[in-house]
Amino acid sequence: MADSFRGASAESQELLYEQLGTAVNGGADGNRIGDDLFGVAQLLESEPRLRRILTDVSTDAEAKAGLVRQLFGGKLADASVELVSLAARQRWAGTRDLGFALERVGVVAVVRAAEQEGHADALEEELFAFGRLVSENHELRDALSDPARSDDDKRALLESLLAGRVTSGTMRLAQQATSGSHRTVAVAIEEYEKVAAAQRQRLVALVHVAQPLGEGETERLRAALARQYGREVHLNVLVDPGVIGGVRVEVGNDVIDGTVASRLDEARRRLAG
Repeated sequence: MADSFRGASAESQELLYEQLGTAVNGGADGNRIGDDLFGVAQLLESEPRLRRILTDVSTDAEAKAGLVRQLFGGKLADASVELVSLAARQRWAGTRDLGFALERVGVVAVVRAAEQEGHADALEEELFAFGRLVSENHELRDALSDPARSDDDKRALLESLLAGRVTSGTMRLAQQATSGSHRTVAVAIEEYEKVAAAQRQRLVALVHVAQPLGEGETERLRAALARQYGREVHLNVLVDPGVIGGVRVEVGNDVIDGTVASRLDEARRRLAG
């Protein structure tokens, strides 16, 4: 999945976000919509002919929407059918952008459901922890990325690993990461984290520390970053053996390095100069 769309695809995706918001605010089940859209996105990836038909600019938009209702009516939630129908009526810069957009809107739907359930903070924290687990465990990463293993097998592996330990939204997104459009599970989870943060209109800071922060330290750091950036900041704290003391904070492309090693390096440069 591309990090961001441009032109026609970007405009089309924004319309889908608006329609999703209307549906969820009206009582539609975000988790069900997420599941439905993930399924349609996977179908479009495996059926290039259908993908071409639904993105063909020479085909009447209402005819494409009618095809969507014929294929998915009664099989998906009504709100999901309307979202896919709306997507089929839009213009897409590339044929695969339709499926990519539906997957991303599905992620937002799961995040919206977590917000309504009061689990949104937990979802963000669990996604980060799962992403670290996958990145640091070669055997798990290989198992989840093995093309010889079926999606069902990978989902069963995730059930055995995460069931009872994470919220339902995290489980959904972890499972989607094994069969979605990203090249690896780790990349998918990182993208889902970004989508979740954007949906909640806040930044994400990766904080490297020598040892876990206390609750008071965490709150002071969060407040300081919020003042600096003018918006709420979610902290992903990583205990890093390479940090002797102090803290290193990464917010997007910004790096705030207050580690002991950094200060020692600065002192050496000044002495050498």
